[in-house]
Amino acid sequence: MNLNIKNDSGFLALALRMVVGWTYFSAFFRRTILADKLDPEIAGYIGVKFNHFLPNALGIKPIIQYLVENPDILWYNMVAFTIIEGIVGLFIIFGLFTRLMSIGVFGLAMGILLGSGWIGTTCLDEWQIGVLGIATGFVLFLTGSGRFSLDNYLMTKNASITKKKRFAWLGSGLLPIRDGIFSKVVIIGSFFILGLTLFTNQVFHGGLWGTLHNKSVKPKLEITAGEITNTNLSFDVFRVEGVDVYGAWIIGLELKDSEEKVILNYTQDKLAALTKQNIANYYIAKIKPGKHSLIVPLGTKAKMNFNDSEIQNLPSGQYTLKMTDISGVSWEHKITKN
Repeated sequence: MNLNIKNDSGFLALALRMVVGWTYFSAFFRRTILADKLDPEIAGYIGVKFNHFLPNALGIKPIIQYLVENPDILWYNMVAFTIIEGIVGLFIIFGLFTRLMSIGVFGLAMGILLGSGWIGTTCLDEWQIGVLGIATGFVLFLTGSGRFSLDNYLMTKNASITKKKRFAWLGSGLLPIRDGIFSKVVIIGSFFILGLTLFTNQVFHGGLWGTLHNKSVKPKLEITAGEITNTNLSFDVFRVEGVDVYGAWIIGLELKDSEEKVILNYTQDKLAALTKQNIANYYIAKIKPGKHSLIVPLGTKAKMNFNDSEIQNLPSGQYTLKMTDISGVSWEHKITKN
């Protein structure tokens, strides 16, 4: 091996190109070849997974909420997102327009980090994927692709596009930046990514100080907007934490008065028998009755309505709504009837 090969940083980054390229291309491959994950009517639809990101997304929560509230627009974005991942991954593997594609890697990884960096039951999975993808995208932009790439092939063949100044910014080769400025770009960029890593680690998981936490371990429901009118009890329920691949299984719902007397009691069999009239979902992921309970997947939110004669002509006062998961965890919400 001669000195030129040793100093070919793009060639030395070959393993990074292969691995990160396959990481992104495999997302396209899984969703279109191995399984159909772009069909909204089939279990495993990627849009539902996207909905799971909503409760604790950082900075891009309004965008995610808009998309999951508008299924047609969400579908177009999921298709575009999948195609972009496929193109970016394939081009990175072959080393074609490497620097342009590295920006794609950086952007896709940033989306993963901000949207789902809080998800991960064991090893902070999505956070690690996001920060490592961002760092890899930055490194590949600096190095470009070396001799084992289509960029290099085009340059050795003196293709007309490689003679344009912008090719160094879009493909590979020496970046047209003075050494002094280049070193500052490397240092500033590296410490920015380190800062982003530490910041998100703290925000999502308490990784620097305070109490360590993992919002993917136990389910958590937020109950709001409770109202009692005539014979109807209504409220919003939003699943904001817990494992993304399992629902919360609600096996009990109670309404009690200020003296702890149970006014309304729905057991798991009654909850499993609820109909569409009882559940008005806000997003693409759905709260729905299961075989033995009410299933509340991560990121779902719905207006629940219970029209029952048991609450007819209830006196004014404060009532407590309680929902209980199969694990024994429960959540309460105070409702004042005027």
